Amino acid sequence: MTRKFAKVNGSLPGEKAKKLLERRGQAVPKGVSNGVPTFAEKAEGALIHDVDGNTFIDFVGAIGTMNVGHCHPKVTAALHKQVDQYIHPGFNVMMYEPYIELAEKLAAIAPGEHEKEVILFNSGAEAVENAVKIARKYTKRSGVVSFSRGYHGRTLLTMTMTSKVKPYKFEFGPFAPEVYKAPYPYNYRRPDSTTEEQYEDFIIGQLHEFFVNDVAPESIAAVVMEPVQGEGGFIVPSKRFVQAVYEECQKHGILFIADEIQAGFGRTGRYFGMEHFDIVPDLITVSKSMAAGLPISGVIGRKEIMEVSAPGELGGTYSGSPLGCAAALAVLDIIEEEKLNERGEKLGQVVMSRFRQLAEKYDEIGDIRGLGSMCAIELVKDRKTKEPNKELTNLIITEANKRGLLVLSAGAYGNVLRLLMPLVITDEQVAEGLDILEEAMEAAVSQQVVNA
Repeated sequence: MTRKFAKVNGSLPGEKAKKLLERRGQAVPKGVSNGVPTFAEKAEGALIHDVDGNTFIDFVGAIGTMNVGHCHPKVTAALHKQVDQYIHPGFNVMMYEPYIELAEKLAAIAPGEHEKEVILFNSGAEAVENAVKIARKYTKRSGVVSFSRGYHGRTLLTMTMTSKVKPYKFEFGPFAPEVYKAPYPYNYRRPDSTTEEQYEDFIIGQLHEFFVNDVAPESIAAVVMEPVQGEGGFIVPSKRFVQAVYEECQKHGILFIADEIQAGFGRTGRYFGMEHFDIVPDLITVSKSMAAGLPISGVIGRKEIMEVSAPGELGGTYSGSPLGCAAALAVLDIIEEEKLNERGEKLGQVVMSRFRQLAEKYDEIGDIRGLGSMCAIELVKDRKTKEPNKELTNLIITEANKRGLLVLSAGAYGNVLRLLMPLVITDEQVAEGLDILEEAMEAAVSQQVVNA
């Protein structure tokens, strides 16, 4: 197949990458995982060029961080300007306007007509940790509820809230107390004898039972939910389920926290994924694509909730850095000017159309699903048993990398291919990337047949 964008000369890693890998092996622990075995040299839009002259179409976007693409000119210009002014006076020492301006803009685009305030941090996990702190302070309760297959970070509290044991939790305990896991629907893996409606009834019933058998609702400060489970395998809940959770929160005075760290800023076709479910969260955590690769995060919340904490109780040394603020402000302008919310919706339609064609061709595809451009394929060994096929998933990723496409796995079983391409990707790049993905799938399936 003729490639216009993707280009890989020979095998991976190349000669320069091999030398860097040797250095990495001496200086960096293996506990830090890596995808494709090479090193970036330059990136723009949806393309990454490595040190050996190879070019990759990026369907990963730094795990959902690059919605406006790599090195968008408006982002780099904003950073250059900010660096020339000041780098970090420390907001808790001397304040700066970009922090205020970003807080104003995030409050304005967040769902709901109520008054809102915004506090900024560094990472997604920090945002979730602080959202929980704020919720506990406001409600005077200690319990936190997250969901089966959810992912919220790697710090002690957020690791506890996360479901997947390996690689995130194994032998890292003991974990934080007062964290409870509620049931979450996984429609593809519902019992064959059960209709979607019956399954939904059952899960909602289990939710009600959860607040009887597992924890008393009056002891819960907050429920934390992703609008689409990211690491969990891009599992999209029904509107009815999300609203049932929200109603349970409203009934018992529990704060509803929307973890929008991976789903936010155009990925699902809206600024925030929860907008699809017609609810208004009490608190929203944001990070990743908010700043096009700069480390910054935030919590957006109802003013009366955010105001409960006293001066000095929230914050951190680098929280809301000027560089992160400058990048985030540029990102919000880009999303509006380039209509990236609409682009996210359109990309999802294109990708899901190709996924449907692939599902007709390959019995190894058990399910396709997504919301906006947050799209995924679940791979199985048998469509009837739905046994996960992690091995095939890894083979597809390897074959895609060899052809110049970056893709990523997800899911509790590691058998889900998820796509998080920059929303600024061109139609030609999308088409070429999907062609490579199909070619990689064909090669991987053929290898499994030969090795069977």
